[in-house]
Parts: sequence; C-alpha cells; structure tokens
Amino acid sequence: MTFELYCVGWTLVLAIVQILLASLTRTAQFGPKWNMGARDGETPPLNPVSARLLRAQANLFETMPVFIAAILVAAIAGRTGELTHWGALIYLTARVVYVPLYALGIPVVRTLTWSISMAGIVMCLLAILR
Repeated sequence: MTFELYCVGWTLVLAIVQILLASLTRTAQFGPKWNMGARDGETPPLNPVSARLLRAQANLFETMPVFIAAILVAAIAGRTGELTHWGALIYLTARVVYVPLYALGIPVVRTLTWSISMAGIVMCLLAILR
C-alpha cells in the first residue's frame, strides 16, 4: 500500500474521531437520555465548543471526498510521487491541527490551516493533471 493510501486511512480515522468528539460533547450538554431518544423535539442551541466541533466535522466532510478521490485517481493512474506524497501528508496534518484550533475558537490560524490543507489537495490534483 502506498503512503498516500495510508494517509487516506488516517483521514478516515480522523473522521471517526471527529464524529465521536462532536457526539460526546453534545451528549455531555444534553444528557444520555437525549442521546438515546428520538430527538423529535426542538433541540436547544449547542454550546460554543459543541457547535464548533460539529462545524469542524462538517468542514472535513466537505473536503475529504475531494482528497480521497484525488489520491485514488493518482494511485490508479500511476501518478503517485513526491507531489502526492507531500500533498497527502500536508492535507492530513493540517486537518489534524484544524480540529483543536476550531474547537478553541482560534480564528485566523484556523483559516490558514484550512488553506494549507487545501494546498495539499491541490498538490495531489497537480500530480494527476501534469
């Protein structure tokens, strides 16, 4: 298995961690009865950390399909190399760093980190299109 595919695997692990973090903070806020219930009624607003973790999760889910597709196309086309190696590593690392930055509400550095993760995807795409 290539390094890039390992990065995809670890990105999937990160997705599960983010799902759990968002879920655990909501359960801590609303209680286990709410978590095990149907949640049919109006849910009160989330506290800031829970809301940020949920938005960080949604943000990962917006970029992750593009990242995975870029890596799979590069792997299938035999276009993996230095660009995809560093692009995958940059994407994954930036996404890991992004979670606590968002949870803590750190605005500018969070946006820069997101931009770096996108640069990682662009690097992978460039490897395909060169």
